[in-house]
Amino acid sequence: MRVFAIADIHLSKAFPKPMSIFGPEWSGHPEAVFEEWRKVVGEDDLVIVAGDISWAMKLPEAMLDLADLAQLPGIKVLLRGNHDYWWPSISRLRQVLPPRMHALQHDSLIIGNLAIAGSRGWDTPGSYNFTPEDEKIYKREVERLALSLKTIRGHEYEYLVLAMHYPPYGPTGGPTGFTELIEQYRPTCVVYGHLHGADPEKLPKHWKGIPLHFVSADVVRFRPQLILETPHQTHTYQPTS
Repeated sequence: MRVFAIADIHLSKAFPKPMSIFGPEWSGHPEAVFEEWRKVVGEDDLVIVAGDISWAMKLPEAMLDLADLAQLPGIKVLLRGNHDYWWPSISRLRQVLPPRMHALQHDSLIIGNLAIAGSRGWDTPGSYNFTPEDEKIYKREVERLALSLKTIRGHEYEYLVLAMHYPPYGPTGGPTGFTELIEQYRPTCVVYGHLHGADPEKLPKHWKGIPLHFVSADVVRFRPQLILETPHQTHTYQPTS
């Protein structure tokens, strides 16, 4: 099974929002997302969509975008981003997700010998305009990531992908509570997005030897990025805390 990742696809079928207002790199969005996805992803592949999935404000509106995603090849694993205001309780969301689509929140997903854990993340201490409220959210997100990772304990897997929306490192590339968990659990790789217009060549590529994959849609030209390939297995279950 091939594992891909992409973030920040910012779909908006219910109330179309032209992303081109944010720069020429968004030209052709969202059609380019669907076109590039079909070029590289097969039905037996898996795609992690690492947050900022839809501009919708309510779940019924977002379901239009999720339906479009469901028509694309592959298994999808969704993670909440800071703009996914439509995201309801995880139990409600899982009740309405299309087939072969999964959502992570405070738990993890194991497919064959692949484990996926993650959390949204947040701005880290030292970030621009970092407030006491940001500090609270940051600490809460570190705890949520720890909770997600704890749910894989006792389960057999060979590969672990840690997915976040925000970058796990600090604003100058330094350590954070998220990177402490990366060091503790030693995932196969980490995926994240959130940073629009960033130069990937100036961002950390590894953390203590663990690959960091920056997959914001505008940076990867809307093409899901291949991050891992595992022997094909189909058994799926959702460990919980």
